[in-house]
Amino acid sequence: MSEPAGTAAPIPINRRMITISIMLATVIQALDGTIANVALPHMQGSLSASQDQITWVLTSFIVAAAIATPLNGWLCDRFGMKQVFMVSIAGFTLASVLCGLSGSLLQIVLARVLQGLFGAALVPLSQAVLLDINPREKHGSAMAVWGMGVMIGPILGPTLGGWLTDSYDWRWVFFINVPIGAVAFYGIWKYIRADAPSRSMRFDSFGFITLSLALGALQMLLDRGEQNDWFGATETWVEAGLLAISAAYFIAHTALRPAGQSFLDYRLLKNPNYVTGLLLIFIVGMVLFATRALMPSMLQTLMGYPAALAGLVTAPSGLGTMLAMLVVGRVTGKIDFRVLLAGGFGITAFSLWQMTRYTLVLSQGDIVWPGIIQGIGMGLVFVPLSAATFATLTPAMRAEGTAIYSLMRNIGSSIGIALVQTLLVRNTQIAHASLGAHVNYANPALQDAGVASVYNLANGAGMTALNGEITRQASMIAYVDDYWLMMILTLAVIPLLLLVQRPKHAAPAPAPIDHAALD
Repeated sequence: MSEPAGTAAPIPINRRMITISIMLATVIQALDGTIANVALPHMQGSLSASQDQITWVLTSFIVAAAIATPLNGWLCDRFGMKQVFMVSIAGFTLASVLCGLSGSLLQIVLARVLQGLFGAALVPLSQAVLLDINPREKHGSAMAVWGMGVMIGPILGPTLGGWLTDSYDWRWVFFINVPIGAVAFYGIWKYIRADAPSRSMRFDSFGFITLSLALGALQMLLDRGEQNDWFGATETWVEAGLLAISAAYFIAHTALRPAGQSFLDYRLLKNPNYVTGLLLIFIVGMVLFATRALMPSMLQTLMGYPAALAGLVTAPSGLGTMLAMLVVGRVTGKIDFRVLLAGGFGITAFSLWQMTRYTLVLSQGDIVWPGIIQGIGMGLVFVPLSAATFATLTPAMRAEGTAIYSLMRNIGSSIGIALVQTLLVRNTQIAHASLGAHVNYANPALQDAGVASVYNLANGAGMTALNGEITRQASMIAYVDDYWLMMILTLAVIPLLLLVQRPKHAAPAPAPIDHAALD
C-alpha cells in the first residue's frame, strides 16, 4: 500500500545493530550475577573482611536487583523505554567502576547495591525490545538470541572470573564491564528511537514499598538462612515475619485498586499462558541454577578439582544450550511449542538421572556429557517458553510482563539454590550417622590388613582418616539426593504444559517499530 501524500516512509529497522547492542547489556548483567563468586577469597583478604561479611558482596547485588526489577513497567511508562535503558546501562557501568575502585567492604557493598538497582532493567528490557522489533513469526529466533545472552552469564561467569582474578586482579572482574557497557550504551543511543512516554500509570508508592520489603526479606532469608541455622535464629524469624506481613499487605492492596493504579497490573494474571509461563520459568530457574551451584562445589570439595578445571568441565553445558537455542529458534512456530517444551524437560530430566548415578570415581567425560545433555534440554525449554509466555500479551504490557518474568526466574533460582544447599548439609549429616553406625571392630572390612593400615581404629590418625572418608561418602550421597529432587521437579512440570494454549494465528502481529529504528 502506498504512503499518503506528505507522509514520510518509515525508516527501516537495523535489527542486527539493535540486537548486538542490547545483548551486550544483557550479557554483562547476567555475567555479574556469578563472575564475582570465585573472586570472593581474594576480596576478603584485600578488604579485610570475614567470610561471613564478604558474602554481602553477592547478597547486596541480588537483593537490590530483586527490589528494582518490578519498577521497570512504571519507569518505561513514565520516561520511555530508550531513556530507561540508557540510564540503566550507564549507571551499571559506573557502578562497576566504583566496585573496582572500592577500598573497603562498605564501599564495595554500596557499589554492588547500585549495580543491582541499575542492572535490574537490562535483562527484561532487552527481551521487550527484541519482541518489539521482530514480527511474531520471528519471536522464536529472537528469544533464542536473548536466551543465549541470559545463559552465558552463569556458564562463563565463574571461568572468566577465575581467569581475571588469577591473571590480573579481582578488580578486573568489575572493570571488564566498562568497554562492553560503553559499546552497548552507544548502540542503544544510536539505533533505538526514543518513544514518547505515555505516563498512563500512577506510581503506587505503598505497593512498591510493600513489594520491596517482601522481596528483600525473601532474598535475605534465602541467602542467610543456612548459615543462621534457619529458624533456629531470631534473624530468620524476623525476615519471615516481614515477608509474610509485607506480601499480605501487597496482595490485598493490589487486589483493591483499579487496573493501572497499582504497582502490579493484575490483568497480567488473567492471561493463562502468561501465568503458566511464570510457573514454568520459576521451575527452570530452580533446576538450572541449583544444578550449576551444586556441580562446582562437588568437584572441588569431593574430587579435588582446582577452580579453573571445575569451570572448564562444567562450561561445555553452555555449548549444548547455545546449540539447542540456535536450532529451536528456527523451528519455533513450525512445531507445537508444547512438544518442544516436553522434549526439553524430558531431556533435562534424563541428564539429571545420569547425575543421580554419580560416585566418587568419575572421569571428566562423566561430568561433561550429562552437562551438555542438560544444556540441550534447557535450550529447548528456554526459547519456546519465552515465546509462548508473551504470545498472547499485548505490546503495551510487555515491559511490566518481562520484568515479572525475569523476577520469577531469579526468585526460582534463589529458592532452588537455598533448597539444595540446605538439603545437602542435612542429608550429609543423616548419611554420615547412618554410615558411621556400621563402623566398629566387628565389621569384617576393618579386619583387612590393607584397610586397617590406613583406617586403624586404635589410633587418632586412623580414626580421623576414616571419619574424613565417611564424610566424603556421606556428602556424595547428599549430592545424589539433590539430583534426584531436581529430576522429580523437572518431570512434575510436564503435565502443566497442557495448560498452555497455542496463540491464534489470526491474531495481529504487534507493530515492530514502536521502540527501535535508525536515526
